[in-house]
Amino acid sequence: MLTDAASPRVAAFFDLDKTVIAKASMVAFSRPLHRAGMLPRRMMLKAAWGQLIYAQFGATPEKLEKLRSSVLELTKGWDQAEISAIVRAELTEVIEPIVFDEALERIREHQSWGHKVFLVSASPEEVVAPIAQLLGVNEAIATRAELDEEGRYSGRTERYVYAEEKVTAINEVAERDGLDLTRCWAYSDSATDIPMLSAVGHPVAVNPDRELAKVAKERGWEVQRFSLAVPLRERVSMPAPKQAAAAGGGVAAVGAAAVGAWWLWQRAADRRRPPTLDQRSRTFLAATVARAMTTMSKSSFFMRRKAS
Repeated sequence: MLTDAASPRVAAFFDLDKTVIAKASMVAFSRPLHRAGMLPRRMMLKAAWGQLIYAQFGATPEKLEKLRSSVLELTKGWDQAEISAIVRAELTEVIEPIVFDEALERIREHQSWGHKVFLVSASPEEVVAPIAQLLGVNEAIATRAELDEEGRYSGRTERYVYAEEKVTAINEVAERDGLDLTRCWAYSDSATDIPMLSAVGHPVAVNPDRELAKVAKERGWEVQRFSLAVPLRERVSMPAPKQAAAAGGGVAAVGAAAVGAWWLWQRAADRRRPPTLDQRSRTFLAATVARAMTTMSKSSFFMRRKAS
């Protein structure tokens, strides 16, 4: 139960990925993007291979920046309007199954107290804004891509809402809306959001990673465990989802790995030491990419054989 009195000067800031929803939002939309032809096999393999090397050997800040540039290059030329249309068309099917029950309860509890609720995410605004609308959140604060004159992604960002930049964004809306940050709340699962959590009077670590759990214990922050318990459509009015289209296992796996490279960079870029994955994660990633490549090789063989 929240203890702060209702006040228009109070807000709650929620990280999105692994805090409100159970997986990275960009990974969640990888299949719809592939089905729409936005993730060609060649580009997916290139990104997946870069992610595999990164996972096996770690990365210096220079390599992380190179990885970031490669992933941004993946989106270069994509039409913003088309991406937004894909996200909105697939929103219910993709997001409905992965919303944390407790996260939605917390959002509704804050709103019942008269608090404004924000989603604050490093994910693209084309993804975050529709999710905010779906959940009935007041506003989305998210990464904004640079567009060319034709409304296509340039491969660069105008604003990357990550780590300290989240604090900057929160301070901006606090000044705009007259919020008292000492009375505000923030929720996140990641140590990269320690600056955001530190900026408010009521920080909450949700399913925290190891580093955040340590900091939360040292500073006496609230720790919560969110899980998937009740389907979202049973809690809010939602349209029936469309029948899910089947996607090839190998292509879908590589698609998830490709978009997941962006997420891995996002989670690690702010760390001072080179990031690494545990052995289990490395093995899984290597097996996934290898299995996907084998599947696609077999598919190509049979297609050539059929054509001959």
